[in-house]
Amino acid sequence: MLSTRQRLVAAGLFFVSATLSACSGAPAPPPATSAALPRGNVLWGDMKPVVSVKELMKYMIDPVSDNLFDAVGSTVTKQGAVDKVPKTEEDWDKVRYGAIGLAEGAYLLKVKRPFTPPGQDNDYQGPEAVELSAAQITAKVEKDPVEWNARIEALRNVALEALDVAKRKDVNELWDVGENLENACESCHRSYWYPGEGPEFYRKLERRLQEFRQQKR
Repeated sequence: MLSTRQRLVAAGLFFVSATLSACSGAPAPPPATSAALPRGNVLWGDMKPVVSVKELMKYMIDPVSDNLFDAVGSTVTKQGAVDKVPKTEEDWDKVRYGAIGLAEGAYLLKVKRPFTPPGQDNDYQGPEAVELSAAQITAKVEKDPVEWNARIEALRNVALEALDVAKRKDVNELWDVGENLENACESCHRSYWYPGEGPEFYRKLERRLQEFRQQKR
């Protein structure tokens, strides 16, 4: 014969046992994966710019771009045209340096920063000025950030193209990379840096050059 205390203990043990049995039968929650993380451009920390856009271009983006611009080329000699193309793994590594540096560096242009260093500005004053001031560029970007980001994506796409070309070591397509990179850079510069340097500017420049030659005669 069980006492009241023994019955309560037995009932409690049965409840705990049943509960544990039910829990052990339930599937364990899946481990956290990257797919479970919040989507979107979530950063692990604040991004604080160190230099202006002009300095970023001069000291980082331009130098890494040279690895792509200089990867192929032609030199005319007495024996004829000589093409320069990547031949060794070291040569292709230079292309990879340029592609990766440009692909990652281009996105730094998305970080809001001044367009020129403190105390400096573009050559925008005077009747013949073709450049925009830093304030004018900032206003243009803030008015239409979609275009600014589209220009950055176009630059980055060329870098990704170069990375794919380097992976396949396709010399023929590497020639196209240089042309595409030139177009991406110039399109952005003509939109934000020197939009005044259009066809009329060059026609005027040519007229002045002709007048200068006539005065020299």
